[in-house]
Amino acid sequence: MKGTTMRNVNDDLSGRDLQLRHPYLERARRVVVKVGSAVLTSQAGLAREVMESLAGDLHFLRQSGREVILVSSGAVAAGRKKMALGDRALTLKEKQAAAALGQSSLMRVYEDLFEGLGLHVAQVLLTHNDLSQRDRYLNIRNTMFTLLQWGAVPIINENDTVSVKELRFGDNDTLAALVTNMIEADLLVCLTDVEGLYTANPCTDPAARLLTTVGQVDEGVEGMAGNVCGKLGTGGMRSKIMAAGTVAARGGCSFIGSGRQPGVIRKLFAGEPVGTFFLPREEKIHSRKHWIAYTLRPKGQLVLDRGACRALLEGGKSLLPSGILEVRGRFGIGDQVHCLDEREQVIAAGLVNYPSADIERIHGAHSSRIEEILGHKDSDEVIHRDNLVILK
Repeated sequence: MKGTTMRNVNDDLSGRDLQLRHPYLERARRVVVKVGSAVLTSQAGLAREVMESLAGDLHFLRQSGREVILVSSGAVAAGRKKMALGDRALTLKEKQAAAALGQSSLMRVYEDLFEGLGLHVAQVLLTHNDLSQRDRYLNIRNTMFTLLQWGAVPIINENDTVSVKELRFGDNDTLAALVTNMIEADLLVCLTDVEGLYTANPCTDPAARLLTTVGQVDEGVEGMAGNVCGKLGTGGMRSKIMAAGTVAARGGCSFIGSGRQPGVIRKLFAGEPVGTFFLPREEKIHSRKHWIAYTLRPKGQLVLDRGACRALLEGGKSLLPSGILEVRGRFGIGDQVHCLDEREQVIAAGLVNYPSADIERIHGAHSSRIEEILGHKDSDEVIHRDNLVILK
């Protein structure tokens, strides 16, 4: 909120920081809820009572006039239980087979629960490749909007059966953040096995406090990822914090809370002191530029001199070949690359107008010499400002 100085830690959970959530929750008309395997599963397989409570909370959101999208893990765990695979590590092909077996079980439970509440569900399985190609991205977006218009609840999961390393999102937190931004949702709710983000590890530090409100995802907040007590671990919390940062950049809010707490979503919207709420950035990134910066994966890097960094950061300029010191990686026209300063800090991301081999030849040269060096000139800029997103 403009003009507001945020405190990441507050002494009174019913105080001012908690009240900052209220206007955002009131305005939230489209909500993405992400729930992880640690919440949905137990030693007996799918935790039906937890799923029933979740369905009740989502029905509450629908009854309050909001649109709801569910991003759900649990397929691999359900398949593992169905085939009595125990707790042993699974190979990639076993994990993919378990996902194929478990996804049907997962959707069957959801369909039973939601139909009992008078709601239809729709299964949507995605890979990163589906979102990294702009035409497919827009097709999926249109399908999601149609499902919402029909009053259905889309249930999204990564397509583990076909996903290989280069097609994976890495985790469903990332998938949920990308879906939140794709459909321009107002709020991402991440339900996990911890209460929220703490100032210290609550298992070892009695002075640890729950952060009720986070104004900005910065290095200090990212450093708190290890302050968890449970199965989640540092990596799991960090992915949720990064997801919140991704959503904030597009102008949305996020919430991290316990999915094992009955009615946690209803409590959130009722103003009760649950979980950690992340506020949006004041200046949001345009949808296409957000897609460039957060959905696409960098194929290479360009190291820039001080003048080029200043032109990008302060002048809003395009990237010219004269400001490039070094080219890293192999990439083609239209691929996304990261721009680094001389201290190796990522300052921007953008789509290149030339392949890496050509940029190797023209870097450091004036734009007027491009045709002389290459024998052709497609553009004066290596990255046009319309295809460039400042990240620093």
